[in-house]
Amino acid sequence: MISDRLFVYGTLMRGFDHPMAQLLSRSADFLGTATCRGRLYLIKHYPGLVLSDDANEIVFGELYRLRDRDALLAEFDMYEACGAGFPEPTEYIRRMLQVTLEDGSAGEAWTYVYNWPVTGLPRIASGKFLEN
Repeated sequence: MISDRLFVYGTLMRGFDHPMAQLLSRSADFLGTATCRGRLYLIKHYPGLVLSDDANEIVFGELYRLRDRDALLAEFDMYEACGAGFPEPTEYIRRMLQVTLEDGSAGEAWTYVYNWPVTGLPRIASGKFLEN
């Protein structure tokens, strides 16, 4: 099964006054705060997630269930400038990854992984973009 869940960790989270965050809020069900393994970097005014196998490297975000998965993923792919029609290598790649909700339940969700070099970029050591 292709997941209808989306893990967000940056400007798509609740509280951001951004048209795409508002689209997500209107078009998906908030399932709760969640985490995944990874490192978070400050790219510009937005973060980038780099995956990690280290259990001590955690990124905090939010998990949503998309009501119209295909249409919404197409919208978010355009926003993140990845997928068909964008020159490679794209800044982000949409990937399926393991996420864990606050109650300890785990599952798979789509997220956007940063795909360009992070050399010289500031790391968000807390894994929490909102605390940056």
